[in-house]
Amino acid sequence: MIPKYRKQFNQEFSQEKYQQLKNILQQKSGVEPGFRISESPIFLTKEFETKLIEASESIISQIKALPSEVLQKAVPHNCKVPNDTDQPHFFTIDFGVCKSENGEIEPQLIELQAFPSLYAFQKTFENTFCEVYPFLSEIRNPMPQETFRNYLKELIVGDENPENVILLEIFPEKQKTAIDFALTEQLLGIKTVCLTKVKKEGKKLFYSNDNQLIEIKRIYNRIIFDDLDNIPDLKTEFDFREEVDVKWITHPNWFFKISKFLLPLLTHQFVPKSYFLNEFPEQENLENFVLKPLFSFAGSGVNLNPTKEITDSIHDKENYILQRKVSYEPIFEDINGEFSKAEIRLLYIWRENDDRPILLENLGRMTKAAMVNVDFNKKDAIWIGSSNAFFAEK
Repeated sequence: MIPKYRKQFNQEFSQEKYQQLKNILQQKSGVEPGFRISESPIFLTKEFETKLIEASESIISQIKALPSEVLQKAVPHNCKVPNDTDQPHFFTIDFGVCKSENGEIEPQLIELQAFPSLYAFQKTFENTFCEVYPFLSEIRNPMPQETFRNYLKELIVGDENPENVILLEIFPEKQKTAIDFALTEQLLGIKTVCLTKVKKEGKKLFYSNDNQLIEIKRIYNRIIFDDLDNIPDLKTEFDFREEVDVKWITHPNWFFKISKFLLPLLTHQFVPKSYFLNEFPEQENLENFVLKPLFSFAGSGVNLNPTKEITDSIHDKENYILQRKVSYEPIFEDINGEFSKAEIRLLYIWRENDDRPILLENLGRMTKAAMVNVDFNKKDAIWIGSSNAFFAEK
């Protein structure tokens, strides 16, 4: 894809420049990335970018047309948080880079979420790629850094004092995405706070800063709510399901509403056919499908080769989907003449008074393994891990 830029990048690449890339990211954030950084960006054509955007716009329109009661069915009863909103503040959508039956490179929907991804990190990552390889600046994302920052600040901080806005996570220092938390703090002037440190008085929430209790008015939520049940002996003063005087960015219910739950409801040439497990037609061949739990994160629980014995043993079949397999195409050539596969995540924000979300940035993931997830990569390969996509004319 885009041979001109791939050739130039591979010619300029060196292990020294790769180390420089990682060093700059660590210097800018003060944190070492907790996940593997790919040596290479992903180069794709403007034609492919157009396909991505058109598919996303169709999916957004289909979601907007769904009755709210359909979306509400996705929220488990024990996970419902009060004061839901009409739409999410974030919308992210993942596409595999695949090959069609007629040989064209095309996107295929993998999953979608109304949950914030690595917005601050990805913009910094893109900027850093351009610093180490200046020729990339001619095909970079046209959105200036200041515009990007203003969009995020308006969305997350709003009219509040940044002191009263927090990024909420559980044990943030242990999270692989801690580098994004640090960069978000720099970008917006807010603090990252662990859920266990949040104080509650009546309906108000507080955190401690320099031995002072600071009221929390807005929460940039980075906690996967249903993951909390998996943490033994977790002690907190605040339960998500309680009514409190805060504004959620984004409201936790949307994590469930825009999720794999929607995949069986969507139609498009770039959307693989999906079924809820309890509605899987007898005439379909199980070998052609991937089994996914509805609310897993980072690829956990996905079965690439489900059998009837496995599906029959699942009791809560309504909480699983079967998604038609897609074939990721290895087209990203490394310096050894080997090829990686990739996935692109589009990172949107959705302002409260806007009819449609705004695309801010993208996130790329490269692999040579069966699953496109940074946790499933071979340890000794190159051109794998977290990346960023650049689009250009052929």
